[in-house]
Amino acid sequence: MKFNKPLPLAVLIGCCIGGGVHRYLLSDWFFVSSIATVYIGITYFILAYDITLLGEQFMFDTRYDRLGHAVGVFGLSIGPLALIEYVGLQGSEVVGVLMWSIGIIAYFIIISNVQSQPRQ
Repeated sequence: MKFNKPLPLAVLIGCCIGGGVHRYLLSDWFFVSSIATVYIGITYFILAYDITLLGEQFMFDTRYDRLGHAVGVFGLSIGPLALIEYVGLQGSEVVGVLMWSIGIIAYFIIISNVQSQPRQ
C-alpha cells in the first residue's frame, strides 16, 4: 500500500487552523470542527492536485451567463454578512463565520478545478 502524503498533511494543517480558531476566536467545538474539516478538504486538494486558488476559474461566453454568474457571486459575497446581521453576531464570532464562508467558497472552486486535473 502506497503512503498518501497529502492526506496526513491536510489533516495536520486543517487541525492547526481549527485549533487556532478555537484558541483565539470561537469556543464552540461543533462550529470549529466544521471550519477545520472544510480547510482539511481544501488543503488536501491543493496538495494532491496541481491547482491554485487564484488562477483562472470560470469563463462564460454569453452575456446572460456572465450576468447570472455575477448575480450568484454577489449572493455568495453578501450571504455571510446577512447571516451575521440576522443572528446578531459580534466580535470573534463574525470572523469565524467569515472564515467558514470563505472556506466553503474556496472548497467548491477547488473541487470544480480538480475535476479536470490529473492527480500529481
